Amino acid sequence: MNELIVDELGPVTLVGGGDLGEGDLNWALSLTNFLVAADGGADHALALKHLPSAVIGDFDSISPQVLAQIPPDRLCRVTEQDSTDFEKALRAIRAPLVLAVGFLGGRVDHQLAVLNALVRDIGPPCILLGAQEVIFHLPARIALPLQAGETVSLFPLREVRAESVGLEWPLEGLVMRPGGQIGTSNRALGPVTLSVDGPGLLGLVPRHHLPALIQALM
Repeated sequence: MNELIVDELGPVTLVGGGDLGEGDLNWALSLTNFLVAADGGADHALALKHLPSAVIGDFDSISPQVLAQIPPDRLCRVTEQDSTDFEKALRAIRAPLVLAVGFLGGRVDHQLAVLNALVRDIGPPCILLGAQEVIFHLPARIALPLQAGETVSLFPLREVRAESVGLEWPLEGLVMRPGGQIGTSNRALGPVTLSVDGPGLLGLVPRHHLPALIQALM
């Protein structure tokens, strides 16, 4: 297990080395108080003129040119190879919430590893900012101020049972599991409340609801 590296009272932005949408890092930083890079995410940060307060990972992805620009006391090397840089960073952060950018797009195996880590509750609650939606691991209950007609997708990575208020196709009575029943492309009738009986269910809602989702998860 990693040692604690970041200990913040407010939400933290974590930038990775995957695809980074235009303006995504600046938007995340407008909603959080602290920037951490997971290994090669430091390249994204410096390219946009942001110096991370900490860089966490095994440093196999960060470029030598960027590595040389990071003050040594901000470089936090974690050499074990049994976890991804995303997991290493989450384990090393204590904060109310992590907003992760630069972890979607690009290699599918990397994205699958990130989603797998999300449902394992490694570290603080975490939101992934994507090109069209935000992805999060559902807590026991969450209420979101959605608008009628907006897409709500739910994808299980473990067997779960859920209940819903405000969805066009309610979840009551469904057992969702990988390789079985899923819940993608549902639609909101208005504000939505979701409840689950245990961990393992990913939620996806339109990305403009990011500020509301941050408040709901905190």
